[in-house]
Amino acid sequence: MFYVLHRFKRGIPMTNNPVLSRRSFLKKSLQFVIGMAGTMGLSSIYVHWVEPYLIETSHISIVLPNLPKAFEGFRICHFSDLHLGFYMEPEKLASVVKRIKKSSPDLICFTGDLFDHEPVEISKTIDYLAQLEAPFGKNAVLGNHDNWGNRRSVHKVLQKAGFSVLHNFHKVIRKQSDDLYIAGVDDPWVGDGNIQQAMKGIPKDACTILLAHEPDFADEFSFYPIDLQLSGHSHGGQVRLPLIGALYTPPHSHKYSSGLYQVNSKLQVYTTRGLGITRYPIRLNCRPEITMITLKSV
Repeated sequence: MFYVLHRFKRGIPMTNNPVLSRRSFLKKSLQFVIGMAGTMGLSSIYVHWVEPYLIETSHISIVLPNLPKAFEGFRICHFSDLHLGFYMEPEKLASVVKRIKKSSPDLICFTGDLFDHEPVEISKTIDYLAQLEAPFGKNAVLGNHDNWGNRRSVHKVLQKAGFSVLHNFHKVIRKQSDDLYIAGVDDPWVGDGNIQQAMKGIPKDACTILLAHEPDFADEFSFYPIDLQLSGHSHGGQVRLPLIGALYTPPHSHKYSSGLYQVNSKLQVYTTRGLGITRYPIRLNCRPEITMITLKSV
């Protein structure tokens, strides 16, 4: 008590914290502003120049109860949405090709949007994609951007690079005495997608994998005997926030935006985050993705 009275009589402030002068306040405020600006600047650099090029190779096992015995452990490389010409030039395909070749897949599947708009540097694109090899081949379907651009040119580029373009068509992969069916539809949203035509002739008890650009059409395709649908289109949203998820996904990719989903008792759909970017040249918590899928029966 004596100590308090002593400070009071002498006019000494009762608090132990020094009074912040105007000069100190301005100095600290300036430091805060500079710090925030620096943080925002670094964030801007990261989402624009770093994460869009941090390709992740995702490894996932998918159980298909209907999988033929000979295809146990069969490995599929699934990639999508390159959007070449929008902040991604054909030269960037070198790292993509290297990663895929290192993974040594049995089958390669591309699910559309090769170019963002008009085809660019076609010969280089063909040269890079032609380097991809798999024992059971390379398959592709077209996306909405492929249809909005010059779809004939995109079709030719993929074919010259060694891809079978499954335009409402299917093919049979035979291993030992077992068969696996790979079907594909043209872009279901803006293209000429025809699931009936793609599935025509496939036995009802067969194990079938469908390539379709937009994932949400899985709800319609679930009425057909399809075991697994591989899709892209969503880019995973490009920007994903904790507890919120994707801030925006394009039409027909809201429901199955990223990863593996069970649609009904039979059909599953896997949506890749894609490799390129579109609309906005940024990615946040949503790295570009190459997916290596291992098929299992149990």
